[in-house]
Amino acid sequence: MSVRQDVRHGLRIGRAEFVRSLRGYLGNPRRVLGLLLTALFFGGALLFALPTAYVLGQTARSVAAVPFFAPAATLVPLGLLSVSVFRTLERLGHIDGADFVLLAVHPRAVVIGLITAEVGRLSLWFGIPIGAVVVTFALGMGSPLLVALGGAVTLPLVCCAAVWGYAGGIAVLRLLRKLPNLRRLLKRVGILAMVGLVVASQFAGQFIVESDLSVQRLLSTVAFDPLVEYVALAFVGTPVSRPTSLGAVAVLAALIALTPVGLAVSTKQVSTLWFTDSVGNNESTQVRRSSGGFSAPQPFAWTKPSRIAWGILVRGRRDPAELSHLLIAVFFIAPFGTMFLEFSGDALGPLITGGGVVLATYLSGATFGLNPLGDDRPQLPFLLLTETSSAALVRGRLLAGVAVGVPIAVLSSLVSIGFGILVLEAVATAAVGVVMCLAASMFAVGIGSAYPIYEEREFWGTETVVPSTLVMMVYLFVVGGGTVLGLFVTWFAVTGNVVLTPVFGVLFGTYLLLTGGVSYGSYRYALRRYRRYTLA
Repeated sequence: MSVRQDVRHGLRIGRAEFVRSLRGYLGNPRRVLGLLLTALFFGGALLFALPTAYVLGQTARSVAAVPFFAPAATLVPLGLLSVSVFRTLERLGHIDGADFVLLAVHPRAVVIGLITAEVGRLSLWFGIPIGAVVVTFALGMGSPLLVALGGAVTLPLVCCAAVWGYAGGIAVLRLLRKLPNLRRLLKRVGILAMVGLVVASQFAGQFIVESDLSVQRLLSTVAFDPLVEYVALAFVGTPVSRPTSLGAVAVLAALIALTPVGLAVSTKQVSTLWFTDSVGNNESTQVRRSSGGFSAPQPFAWTKPSRIAWGILVRGRRDPAELSHLLIAVFFIAPFGTMFLEFSGDALGPLITGGGVVLATYLSGATFGLNPLGDDRPQLPFLLLTETSSAALVRGRLLAGVAVGVPIAVLSSLVSIGFGILVLEAVATAAVGVVMCLAASMFAVGIGSAYPIYEEREFWGTETVVPSTLVMMVYLFVVGGGTVLGLFVTWFAVTGNVVLTPVFGVLFGTYLLLTGGVSYGSYRYALRRYRRYTLA
C-alpha cells in the first residue's frame, strides 16, 4: 500500500479508537460521575489559573518576562516524549483485534491510528485546560493571533515527540520480551524509584524553602536555547515578539524531517514485535502439579472464610501486580515523612503509633477489598456455582485484609513503647486500631462492590485489574479522616484530657454510629451484590 493510503486508513483507525474511548468514558453512568467529580476537583484550580494568566498577559513586556518560559519550553517537550514512551508501554504496544487488523492494513497504518487516537485522548484531558489558559493569556495580551500561532508551533512538536516516543516504547517492549528477567527487575526497581522520588521530593521542597536557592534560577539551567527560540515563534506578530533566529528555523526543519523518520522506525519496530514469537514460545511446557491439597495453616484453617482468606493472601503473594494500586498511598503519606525527622524523641511515640494505625486501616481495606468482584472475575463462574455461600466469600476478603492490617497496628503500638508511650496508651491505641481495621475492611468491600472494574490494563507487559481511582480516593479520605478522629479521641481519653459534656456525648455517639453503621451497611451491600450477581 502507498503512504497516502496508509495515512487515510490510519486516520480512520485513529478516529474509531478515539470514538470507542469516548463511548467508554460516557457509556457508564458511574464513570460519568467520576469524570464530573474530577472536573469539579481540577476545575477549581483552573478557575484560579485563568485570572492569573490574564494578568500575566496584560503585564508581559517581553517573552523573557513570562515566568518560567525558558525551562517550560524545554521540559514540556521532554515531558511529551516521556508520556509517549510510557503510554506505549502501558497501552499502545498492541491493538485490539490484531489478527484481523494486521491482515487488512499495513502496520504503518496501525501505528498512525494508535498515535492519532492517543494524541486525541491526551488533548481531551490536557489540551482543553491548557488551551483555556493560552486563550486567556492571549486575551490579556490583546493578541488573539497567539492562539493560532501557538497551535502551529505545537503541532510539529507533538507529532515528532509522539512518533519517537512510540518508537522508544516499542523498543523497550522488544527488549523486555528478549529479557524477561529484566522485566521483573525493572518492576521492583521502578516501584522503589517512584517511592524514593516522592519521598525525596518532600525533602527537596523543604530544602528549597529553608535555603536561599531560587527555583527559577535552578530551572533556567536546563533551558535549551534553540528549543526556546522555536517555541518563541508562537509570539510572532504579538506585542512581545522578537526576531526569528536561525536556531528556531533549524529546530522547525529538524522536527519536520524527523517525524517521517520516526514513523518509519516505529513501523519497523512494531513489525518485528507483532510478527515474531516471544523467546519462550517454542520451549516445551510442563504443568506443575501439587503433591498435595491446598492446606491453610493455623489459625486460617479453622473456618471456611479464613481458608478463603488464606487463599487470597497466597494469590496476592504469587502475583504482586494485583496490589500495585496500593502505591497511591505513597503520594499522601510521603508529605508527612519529614515530620519523623523534625519531632523530638518524646513526640515520636505518638507519631509512630498513630501513623502505624492509619497505615494499617488503609491496608486492611485497600489491599483486597476495593474491587472484590473485579479481582475474582476469572473465577466468578466457578465461585458462584459452588456451594460456598456469598457470606463466606465476602468474609474471606474481610479477613484477608484484616490479616494484613492488624499486625501493623499492633506492632507499631508495641514499638512506640520504646519511644516514651505508656503501656496503657499503646494497648488502647492497638485495640482501637484493630477495630478500625475491621471497619475499614467492611467499608472497602461495600464501595468496591458498588463500582467494580473488570477490564485489565497492561503496564510493562503485565495485565492486571486495578480498582477505580474514584473508589480509591473516596476510601482514602473517608477511612483516613475517620481513623485520625478516632485516634485523637482515644489519645485524649487515655491521657485524661477528655471533658465529658452533653455536646461531646452527642458528637462522639454520632461518630460511633456513622463508623459502625456505614461499615456494616457496606458489608450488607456487598453480600447483596454477590447474591444478586448474574453472569452476562
